Formats: sequence, structure tokens, C-alpha cells
Amino acid sequence: MTYELKSPILGFEHLSKVQLIKIDSILAKIQSKSEKFEIYLVNPYVLREYSFDIPKNIQLLLDLKKDSQVEVYCVLVLQKDLENSLVNFLAPIIFNHDNNTAAQIPLAMKDYPDFDFTAPLYSFIKKSA
Repeated sequence: MTYELKSPILGFEHLSKVQLIKIDSILAKIQSKSEKFEIYLVNPYVLREYSFDIPKNIQLLLDLKKDSQVEVYCVLVLQKDLENSLVNFLAPIIFNHDNNTAAQIPLAMKDYPDFDFTAPLYSFIKKSA
């Protein structure tokens, strides 16, 4: 499904639309039809306790309501070995399925000291005994 970006993705400010493609319940990717662009995403709620406040301006841009159907993903920087891939918890991307809009929300480290922008994926994988 294609989403209109109401707030830019950091480093890709020129993009206005992206296509969200779900890979499974944990992974997804966004891509642009207009150029070669692809970012992998991970569902942060599967990895850890994750909660943040959506700024009022983003709520307005996405026309979020109490019952809006939304999904949140974090950028996953892929490495050769998937478990070494890095998760950026400080810049989630929220997708509003009701009106096909999306926005990235840069979070301040001082407000979310437990979040990291280079958290290795392996640190969230439970080891079997």
C-alpha cells in the first residue's frame, strides 16, 4: 500500500510517497516507485517494551483519532549477519492506515534515555538454554 509522507524520513527529505510492504509480523520495508530506494523496518513492540508520545503536530498531520488504525516501525540497518543489524528506536515511522499517511518522528535522547539509535538486533534475541 502507498502512503503519503506528511513528515520526511531523515536523509530522504525529497520523498513524498512510499510503499509499505510487510514481510512478516516482525519485518517490513518501505520503497519508492519513483527511484531506487528501500529501507527495512522492524516492529519494535516485538523486540522490547516500547512507548513514546506522538507530538501534536504529527497527530494533526496524520489526522490521528483515538480509534485510528496505525502501525509503528523502526528503521533496521541491515548487516551481513541479520542478528548484527542495528535498530533505530529514536526515529519511529508511524503509518495511519485510515488515510494512507505516514511520518517519521525524531525522538530526543534526553526524553527517551532507554532508546538507542544503534541497538544491535542480537541484544533482543532470547538465547535458548
